[in-house]
Amino acid sequence: MTGERDDLARAQQRLIAALVTGAPPPDGFDPERLRIQANSLVAKRRSVVARLRPDAAAASGPDLAADFAAYAASRTAPPPGYRADADDFAAWLTTHGKLAPPPKPPWWARFLPNRHR
Repeated sequence: MTGERDDLARAQQRLIAALVTGAPPPDGFDPERLRIQANSLVAKRRSVVARLRPDAAAASGPDLAADFAAYAASRTAPPPGYRADADDFAAWLTTHGKLAPPPKPPWWARFLPNRHR
């Protein structure tokens, strides 16, 4: 039974890799359908990220779909959670000169509780 579970786990890992990182599709899967599903997953992430970080979506403007696709392709896996994904996308845009870096907090901000930074 353990061997079957291990085989299933490896097959699932190959499927996830094909959907998330663009790895080759596992045997028995239609590459075109996997490509369509992978694009759908990226579109879902992009829409949530745009709601969480409207500044990043605005900075990307009409290039949002292309920018987010490039960002997603540059990663080996999505970050754990949409907030982290949104912040990472904003950082990616900053690195690519499309979003200004966040302003440096004033010197006295270090005395504020973390929730105010």
